[in-house]
Amino acid sequence: MLGLTLKSLLARKWRSAMTALAVVFGIALVAGTYVLTDTTNQAFDEIFVKSNEKIDVTITGRERVDQPDGSVPAFSDRYLDEVRAVDGVSDAAGSVFTPGSILNDKGKSTGAPFAPQFISSVLPARLEALNYVEGRPPRKPNEAALDEAAAERGGLRVGDTIRLVGTGAALPYRLVGLTRLGSASFGGSSISQVTLPVAQRITGKRGEFDQISVAGKDSVSPEELKRRVAAVLPESLLVETGTENAERQASDVRDGLSFLTIALFAFGAISLFVGSFVIFNVFSITVAQRTREFGMLRTLGASRRQILRNVLVEGLVIGLVASVFGVLVGIGLAEGLSALLSGFGIDLPGNSLVVVPRTVIVSFLIGVGVTLVSSMIPAFRATRVPPIAALSEDILQAGGTRLWIRGLVSFVLGVAGVALIAWVLVGNIEGGAGAARIGAGAVCLVVSIAIFSPRLIQPLVRVIGWPIARFGGLTGKLARENSLRTPARTAVTSAALMIGIALVAFVTIFASGLNSSVTDVIAQNVRGQIILQGPGGFVEIPPEAVRDAEVVQGVEAASGVRYTQARVPRAGGTAVASVDPRSVDRVLEIDLVEGTQADLRALAPGRAVIGQKLADEAGLGLGDRFRPLTKTGRRPELEVTAIMASGNLDFLGEVVVSETQMDRDFGVKADFFGFVRVKPGENVEKVKDRISRTLDRPYPTVEVLNQDELEQRQREQINAILALIYVLLALAVVVSLVGIVVTLILSIYERTRELGMLRAVGMSRRQVKRMIRFEAVITAVLGASAGLVLGIIFAFLMGIPLEGEGFVLSYPIPTLLAILVLSALAGVLASVYPARKAARLDVLEAISYE
Repeated sequence: MLGLTLKSLLARKWRSAMTALAVVFGIALVAGTYVLTDTTNQAFDEIFVKSNEKIDVTITGRERVDQPDGSVPAFSDRYLDEVRAVDGVSDAAGSVFTPGSILNDKGKSTGAPFAPQFISSVLPARLEALNYVEGRPPRKPNEAALDEAAAERGGLRVGDTIRLVGTGAALPYRLVGLTRLGSASFGGSSISQVTLPVAQRITGKRGEFDQISVAGKDSVSPEELKRRVAAVLPESLLVETGTENAERQASDVRDGLSFLTIALFAFGAISLFVGSFVIFNVFSITVAQRTREFGMLRTLGASRRQILRNVLVEGLVIGLVASVFGVLVGIGLAEGLSALLSGFGIDLPGNSLVVVPRTVIVSFLIGVGVTLVSSMIPAFRATRVPPIAALSEDILQAGGTRLWIRGLVSFVLGVAGVALIAWVLVGNIEGGAGAARIGAGAVCLVVSIAIFSPRLIQPLVRVIGWPIARFGGLTGKLARENSLRTPARTAVTSAALMIGIALVAFVTIFASGLNSSVTDVIAQNVRGQIILQGPGGFVEIPPEAVRDAEVVQGVEAASGVRYTQARVPRAGGTAVASVDPRSVDRVLEIDLVEGTQADLRALAPGRAVIGQKLADEAGLGLGDRFRPLTKTGRRPELEVTAIMASGNLDFLGEVVVSETQMDRDFGVKADFFGFVRVKPGENVEKVKDRISRTLDRPYPTVEVLNQDELEQRQREQINAILALIYVLLALAVVVSLVGIVVTLILSIYERTRELGMLRAVGMSRRQVKRMIRFEAVITAVLGASAGLVLGIIFAFLMGIPLEGEGFVLSYPIPTLLAILVLSALAGVLASVYPARKAARLDVLEAISYE
């Protein structure tokens, strides 16, 4: 039987190849994701191991509250003397390693758009990990070093001038050395080294360190030295061996990048899920077409088990071949994904590609598993072919038992999906938790609809095919009838496209809603006509920039806004923002539920405005006091002086304090935004130009925007992410189109005699092509229409739990209609080869075809 199976596959090489192709895309994305993340993780491991190879013990601030940027608090430099006095310490030095901006002499960044840049202090040679490939370490206050890759990106050489920006104005430094750390690249990141006093001044950390590095004597092990050092330091400091520090930092980076890994795996799973529909359809059609063949085998003595084995071995071989090509394509795709992410400003560090056995094993297990599971039902159907079928041309029909099981599975999944969605709606679950449950419910409903779709397909095809039948003449009527003839096949083929289009529609609606929500937040909350922000809106800006903008001619008021995370009793992690009380009510519109604008102007250390959501969760009201835990480990006592409406995409978080309090107790010294209000009667654009000229030289990283420009920048960022998602979703759509091609071609084989008869009675080749194209269009529009409806419904449901966060859905009708039209065109393209194949059939051979 094995030989017969292999001969069957070779006899249907094209069908087998296209079936395998439906799996290759998904496997390639899974394997490519593994290779990309393993390569990136290895690079980070090498960076952190290399950074700590000369260090026996590290001391850092203990992370009390998780921060979005992963930052930990700095600590006093007075602990250095205590560490140096510990028995067994050979050398110890404090250092600063803090995000900043590094510019070339023309004011252009030396890093990628979304890659961090760091200002670091030089360590003693005994502890320094960076190697100088050219020049020397900085020794004077006006000297700096830069990593080799950043210098190359910025077109810099030793002797050139670079400018560094921390919490103050940009200052020039002479480049005296180029550095390298091991063999791994930093991606798009940059590191500039300066002397310790300069680093502390630039980053606003005078008298503070980010880390103390310790080298021990040869007679003391790192573990013993760690124990001794920890004994003399407070619990607010984290003491680790160099190895532990490297492992923790690498683990933190892996956790930070997990969102990217999960997203890429999700797109791979979507492609595999869509591919499983294609595989199921192909095997279902071929089993039906081989009824006489299986009947003949049964007549010759083949058992049902042998027939089952025959079909499953075909699936196994296809799965193995698909997995081999999927892994090979995935290795190349890893480079493509890296380039794709780089094109969107996300540069990941890396070296040579890393392919571990786990990548190959998991890829093969998934590829073979998906293929076997998808072919299981058609395989069992093949075992029910009776020997008498060798004499019959009837196509095997679904039995009542199988229909009953399909209906039961569809019903159970549908009930589960509705229950999950109802749980959110009835329970009024908001935020990410509610969105996750609705997402799970949506998946259940999509699978339920896909299983039950053959029962719905006939009325839908009649409606969608009516214009084609009405205006397409005889070929249009035949196309609609052919789609109605095998509803299960049409349903499964369109279901694959339905899933892809549903996701495209959902993402399109969600992105449009996010754009509208951001625009509404800016329009409703920002009274300042001019906004200051860092590059791309992802980098902090010096607070001096806001103060300098405030004294520009034509400016009425200006306020910086800073952000951090704190832990509030009975509420957990909470977003905190700070404003300048002197001007906040003139540059921002804060909707107060309780309290007055005078309470905003009276913000001072010890006072806070909180959101309604936090007030409900923590049981707080006007006059109540609470003690949030900040990232510095402090617990300042705050009195609630006003309560504001929650939502607005967390524009001001759930706690608002003064700038002074944010600096002193929360440890945040730089602004994220600056909002500027223009005096009445002044021309906004002229004032904006004055601010730009004032800030250009001292603060070259600060972008000066009006409200329209800010909204445009936000839309560009969202649209860039949307474009990336579209590229990844395209794999699923391509797989579904492959399914349409395969289904049409197999249906042509099935209808060879029918097509021959049509040609014999006068149908032209052009009419045959048109009929096949119409069938493809019906299938494509059916899948796209169902997908659009599902996408709209799920976007609506997903938006309900996010309403409390200030998210408002927006439905871009022209874009959705364009998706429908493009789907129809894609159906036409998918039918090109099958239509030509059908038109080229020899009439006499087709009539005598069996």
